[in-house]
Amino acid sequence: MHDIRAIRETPEPYVKGWDAKGLSGASLVAQITELDAKLRTAQTGWQNAQAERNDASKKIGQAKAAKDEALAQQLMAQVEALKARLDAEGEAEKAAAAALHDLLASLPNIPAPDVPAGADEHENVEVRRWGTPFAISNPRDHTDLGESSGLLDFEAAVRMSGSRFVVLKGQLARLERALGQFMIDIQTQEHGYTEISPPLLVNDAAAYGTDKLPKFADDLFHTTDGRWLIPTAEVPLTSLVMDQIVAAEDLPLRFTALTPCFRSEAGASGRDTRGMIRQHQFYKCELVSIVEPDRSDEEHDRMVGCAEAILKRLELPFRTMLLCTGDMGFGARKTYDLEVWLPSEDRYREISSCSNVGDFQARRMNARAKSAGEKGTRFVHTLNGSGLAVGRTLVALMENYQDTDGRIAIPQALHSYLPGLTHIGGKSA
Repeated sequence: MHDIRAIRETPEPYVKGWDAKGLSGASLVAQITELDAKLRTAQTGWQNAQAERNDASKKIGQAKAAKDEALAQQLMAQVEALKARLDAEGEAEKAAAAALHDLLASLPNIPAPDVPAGADEHENVEVRRWGTPFAISNPRDHTDLGESSGLLDFEAAVRMSGSRFVVLKGQLARLERALGQFMIDIQTQEHGYTEISPPLLVNDAAAYGTDKLPKFADDLFHTTDGRWLIPTAEVPLTSLVMDQIVAAEDLPLRFTALTPCFRSEAGASGRDTRGMIRQHQFYKCELVSIVEPDRSDEEHDRMVGCAEAILKRLELPFRTMLLCTGDMGFGARKTYDLEVWLPSEDRYREISSCSNVGDFQARRMNARAKSAGEKGTRFVHTLNGSGLAVGRTLVALMENYQDTDGRIAIPQALHSYLPGLTHIGGKSA
C-alpha cells in the first residue's frame, strides 16, 4: 500500500517508479489525485452537514425554551433534511474511499533508486559469482537420474494428484528431509533467526497484508471455508506483526520456518512442465526480517548472505543477481536472486529470491514500531527471502553431484544428517 499524503505532496518519485515498472506513472498519479480530491470533498461536505445539524439541534432546544414552537418546528424540519444530506455525503465518502483504496492496493511498490532500469530478466545485473560449474560429461537431468533409480515417481503423483506433483522415495526422500533440517539449523543456530511453526492456512487479512491479495488470488489455493493455503511462509511469518505496535528496542525481529508451500502456478502454463522445478507443492526454508526503516538496506545485504551461505556449504556454484525494475515482484522495493548452476541445462536457475519490501506490507497490515518515551509510531520495514527452496536445492544436488553410473554423492555438509550414506541412487538404489 502507498502513502496517499506522500503521493499528494511529492508525486514525482511515484511517477518515475511506476514508469520504471512499465506503467503510466503520470496517468496513475492523476487518477489517484482525482479520487483523493473527491474523497476530501465528500469528507468536507459530511463535516459541514454534521456541523449544521448540530447547530440546528442546539437551536431547537433554545426555541422550545423560549416557547417559540413555530421556530422549533422549522428547525426540526431542517435537521431532518440535513439527515438525508448526511446520508448522501456519507455514501459519497464511502464510495470515494473504496475507489481510492482499491486503486492504491492494485499498484506495485516503487523501486529503490539504485535498482537498474530494465524490461525483463535479460537486463538483470550480475553482482557476484561463487564456485566453478562442475565439469560433467553428458550430464543427465534430475528427472532421469531419479526415475532410473526408482527414487522419483511422477506417474504415481499424477494418478493421485495430477500434474506438477511428485513422489520421492527411499534415500531421496531422506535427502530432502536432511536438506530442510540442514537449512533450518544453519539459519537458527548460526544466523540468529527464530524458528516458527506457523499455520499453513491464513485468512484474507494475512494474504492481503503480505500483498498476495487481491492481485495474486489466482496463484493461490482457496479452501471451502474462505482460507488460503500459504504460497510461502513469508505470509504467516510477516503476519506475526500484523496490527501490532512493536517496541523499537526489540527490533530487528528475524523469523524462519521450514514449511510446505502451495502454488497453483496459474500463469506457468507450458513452463518447466518436466521435473521438480515448478511444483504445486514444495518445501522451503523462509527468512523474514522486521526492522527499523533506516536499517532495511543493511538487513537486506545480511539476508542475502544468509541464503548464500547454504549454497556455499553445499559447494554448489551460483551467482547473485540484482533484479531490474521490470523483473521485480509486485511488493519488492529491491530484490536479489540467487541462481544455482544446473549442468543439464548448462545455465543458472533461480533458487532464492531475497526482497526488501520497505513499508509496503507494513502499511497494508498496520505494523508499526514505537520507541520508549516517544508518543508517535512509525511503519516498520519488512524483508523476506528463501534460505532456500528445498526442492530446487535437491535438483541442484542431484545434477551437480552425479557420476557416470547415475549415483549422487552426498555433500560433506550433509554427512552428519545422513549417517552411513556417501551416495544415493545409481545401481545401489
